[in-house]
Amino acid sequence: MTPPIYWAMLVGMAIMLMGQGLPVKTQGNSQSDKNIMDNITVRQGETVFLRCTQGEIVTHTAWLNRSSILYAGDEKWSVDPRVSLVTLNQEEFTIKIENVEMTDEGQYVCAVQTSRRPTTNIVYVHVQVPPKIINLSRDIVVNEGANVTILCQANGKPEPSVSWKLISSSGDLTTNDEYLEISSITRQRAGAYECTAVNDIDTDTQTVDITVNYAPTVSEGRDIGVALGQRGVLECEADAVPEADFEWYKGDRRFTNGFEGMEIVNTGSLSKLTFFNMSDGDYGNYTCVAVNKLGSSNTTFLLYVQDGNGFTLGVHLNIYLLFIVFLPFLLKF
Repeated sequence: MTPPIYWAMLVGMAIMLMGQGLPVKTQGNSQSDKNIMDNITVRQGETVFLRCTQGEIVTHTAWLNRSSILYAGDEKWSVDPRVSLVTLNQEEFTIKIENVEMTDEGQYVCAVQTSRRPTTNIVYVHVQVPPKIINLSRDIVVNEGANVTILCQANGKPEPSVSWKLISSSGDLTTNDEYLEISSITRQRAGAYECTAVNDIDTDTQTVDITVNYAPTVSEGRDIGVALGQRGVLECEADAVPEADFEWYKGDRRFTNGFEGMEIVNTGSLSKLTFFNMSDGDYGNYTCVAVNKLGSSNTTFLLYVQDGNGFTLGVHLNIYLLFIVFLPFLLKF
């Protein structure tokens, strides 16, 4: 049998082995030797070198992947620009594949025709892929008390594990699952939820923001005393999502900007009602109402008269009465 026929049979056998996915054991006095080289593990994006030791006078040689020839001697058959020849001599036949992709994983065969017999060397390339989150729930807005489910899916090789945690929490809300389910969500569970996908190669993280809407809660009003002619300020603070709108009342009368001698300034969760020059008609009880689309809350303030020394008329009267009561006792001394 002529060498070219030997070579054609060798390549055909190599292709057959590739199709089977596993090497076939050599039987007795076979005219072809099949050697299994060490498996190679490479990360996606790296470069892999496929080396074939020859060691005899070689007449033909080729590297194959699946049913296609990558290189036949120094002639490139593959159209992939990532594949190139590194070394070709009597001792070694090496090619490299740059920027390895998942599709490069599989069995490779080095087919060699020497002066004595054909041989095939088989290696399996394993490609490891860092985790990548491919499907993530969008940021969501819900009302307090709603049931919430968010999803995080990732791929990679080895298959990554997926976990969730609430970043703004102390870590008491976590789960090792693609799905995170929260029953009757509260305002304390609002915030950024971090999805982490991990395998032996790397880690990928992304976040989902959950906004929880709830009705306003107004802080208790603090009564203040202001002297006539002085500046008086009432402050009303409300906790609410979305932020509350504020309304100010004295009795049934609602105050708005434009009233002479006063001003209302709203900044986020705080509203200030300011009187620039307190008059007799400005004293009394005031109500602050905070409103959003989920409800309302209110609190009351007492704006009372205080003299220039920081005492109210009531305090002066109490001091006078105490003086009258204790004066006879003091006179004895």
